[in-house]
Amino acid sequence: MTDYTEYFDEVIQAHVLIEKWLAEEQDASALERLLSRFSPQFSMVSPLGRALDFAALNELFMLAGGKKLGFRIALSELSGLALHDRGATVSYREQQTDATGLHSDRRSTVVFEKIKGKIVWRHLQETFCQG
Repeated sequence: MTDYTEYFDEVIQAHVLIEKWLAEEQDASALERLLSRFSPQFSMVSPLGRALDFAALNELFMLAGGKKLGFRIALSELSGLALHDRGATVSYREQQTDATGLHSDRRSTVVFEKIKGKIVWRHLQETFCQG
Protein backbone atom coordinates (compact mmCIF):
# COMPACT_ATOMS: atom_id res chain seq x y z
CA MET A 1 0.00 0.00 0.00
CA THR A 2 1.37 3.40 -0.99
CA ASP A 3 1.32 6.02 1.75
CA TYR A 4 -0.23 9.35 0.85
CA THR A 5 -0.75 10.41 4.48
CA GLU A 6 1.55 13.45 4.42
CA TYR A 7 -0.14 14.72 1.25
CA PHE A 8 -3.65 14.19 2.65
CA ASP A 9 -2.51 16.00 5.82
CA GLU A 10 -1.31 18.92 3.67
CA VAL A 11 -4.69 19.15 1.92
CA ILE A 12 -6.44 19.24 5.30
CA GLN A 13 -4.02 21.68 6.97
CA ALA A 14 -4.04 24.08 4.00
CA HIS A 15 -7.83 24.15 3.96
CA VAL A 16 -7.95 24.88 7.69
CA LEU A 17 -5.78 27.95 7.02
CA ILE A 18 -7.82 28.95 3.94
CA GLU A 19 -11.06 28.66 5.90
CA LYS A 20 -9.65 30.77 8.74
CA TRP A 21 -8.17 33.37 6.36
CA LEU A 22 -11.42 33.85 4.44
CA ALA A 23 -13.68 33.83 7.52
CA GLU A 24 -11.66 36.01 9.92
CA GLU A 25 -9.72 39.22 9.59
CA GLN A 26 -6.03 38.50 10.18
CA ASP A 27 -2.64 40.11 9.80
CA ALA A 28 -0.22 39.88 6.89
CA SER A 29 1.83 37.16 8.59
CA ALA A 30 -1.15 34.79 8.38
CA LEU A 31 -1.33 35.38 4.63
CA GLU A 32 2.42 34.77 4.33
CA ARG A 33 2.08 31.44 6.19
CA LEU A 34 -0.78 30.43 3.89
CA LEU A 35 1.00 31.44 0.67
CA SER A 36 4.22 29.69 1.74
CA ARG A 37 2.41 26.41 1.08
CA PHE A 38 2.24 27.20 -2.66
CA SER A 39 5.06 26.97 -5.19
CA PRO A 40 6.16 30.27 -6.78
CA GLN A 41 5.38 28.40 -10.04
CA PHE A 42 1.86 27.54 -8.82
CA SER A 43 -0.88 27.29 -11.43
CA MET A 44 -4.57 26.65 -11.06
CA VAL A 45 -7.67 26.15 -13.16
CA SER A 46 -10.72 27.43 -11.27
CA PRO A 47 -14.11 25.65 -11.38
CA LEU A 48 -15.19 28.12 -14.08
CA GLY A 49 -12.07 27.53 -16.18
CA ARG A 50 -10.10 30.64 -15.20
CA ALA A 51 -6.31 30.11 -15.20
CA LEU A 52 -4.50 31.53 -12.17
CA ASP A 53 -0.83 31.79 -11.29
CA PHE A 54 0.81 32.49 -7.93
CA ALA A 55 0.38 36.28 -8.27
CA ALA A 56 -3.35 35.86 -9.03
CA LEU A 57 -3.75 33.51 -6.06
CA ASN A 58 -2.03 36.05 -3.82
CA GLU A 59 -4.38 38.80 -5.06
CA LEU A 60 -7.43 36.58 -4.61
CA PHE A 61 -6.51 35.82 -1.01
CA MET A 62 -5.63 39.47 -0.28
CA LEU A 63 -9.00 40.71 -1.56
CA ALA A 64 -11.08 37.99 0.11
CA GLY A 65 -9.38 37.86 3.54
CA GLY A 66 -11.94 38.09 6.35
CA LYS A 67 -14.83 38.76 3.96
CA LYS A 68 -16.71 35.43 4.11
CA LEU A 69 -18.52 35.36 7.43
CA GLY A 70 -19.25 31.88 8.69
CA PHE A 71 -17.14 30.35 5.91
CA ARG A 72 -16.61 26.60 6.30
CA ILE A 73 -14.92 23.95 4.18
CA ALA A 74 -15.72 20.24 4.44
CA LEU A 75 -13.31 17.82 2.77
CA SER A 76 -14.03 14.23 1.78
CA GLU A 77 -13.11 11.51 -0.69
CA LEU A 78 -9.34 12.05 -0.42
CA SER A 79 -7.69 9.70 -2.88
CA GLY A 80 -4.10 9.13 -3.96
CA LEU A 81 -3.58 9.12 -7.72
CA ALA A 82 0.20 9.05 -8.15
CA LEU A 83 3.18 9.02 -5.81
CA HIS A 84 6.77 9.56 -6.92
CA ASP A 85 10.14 10.75 -5.61
CA ARG A 86 9.39 14.42 -6.28
CA GLY A 87 5.81 14.55 -4.96
CA ALA A 88 2.32 13.23 -5.49
CA THR A 89 -1.02 13.85 -7.15
CA VAL A 90 -4.16 13.53 -5.04
CA SER A 91 -7.85 14.25 -5.48
CA TYR A 92 -10.49 15.31 -3.00
CA ARG A 93 -14.01 16.70 -2.73
CA GLU A 94 -14.54 20.12 -1.20
CA GLN A 95 -17.85 21.57 -0.03
CA GLN A 96 -17.96 25.23 0.96
CA THR A 97 -20.66 27.12 2.86
CA ASP A 98 -20.93 30.56 4.44
CA ALA A 99 -23.27 32.55 6.68
CA THR A 100 -25.36 33.71 3.70
CA GLY A 101 -26.26 30.09 2.88
CA LEU A 102 -24.08 30.02 -0.23
CA HIS A 103 -22.97 26.46 -0.97
CA SER A 104 -20.54 25.07 -3.53
CA ASP A 105 -19.39 21.54 -4.17
CA ARG A 106 -16.26 20.78 -6.18
CA ARG A 107 -13.88 17.98 -7.00
CA SER A 108 -10.23 18.94 -7.01
CA THR A 109 -6.99 17.40 -8.17
CA VAL A 110 -3.71 18.76 -6.82
CA VAL A 111 -0.16 18.11 -7.96
CA PHE A 112 2.29 18.40 -5.07
CA GLU A 113 6.04 18.87 -5.31
CA LYS A 114 8.40 18.00 -2.50
CA ILE A 115 11.28 20.47 -2.39
CA LYS A 116 13.99 19.87 0.24
CA GLY A 117 11.49 17.83 2.25
CA LYS A 118 8.74 20.48 2.11
CA ILE A 119 5.46 19.74 0.33
CA VAL A 120 4.21 22.59 -1.87
CA TRP A 121 1.15 22.98 -4.07
CA ARG A 122 2.30 23.07 -7.71
CA HIS A 123 -0.97 22.80 -9.64
CA LEU A 124 -4.67 22.67 -8.73
CA GLN A 125 -7.64 21.83 -10.95
CA GLU A 126 -11.14 22.40 -9.52
CA THR A 127 -14.42 21.34 -11.12
CA PHE A 128 -17.91 22.13 -9.83
CA CYS A 129 -20.10 19.10 -9.08
CA GLN A 130 -23.54 19.16 -10.65
CA GLY A 131 -26.62 18.35 -8.61
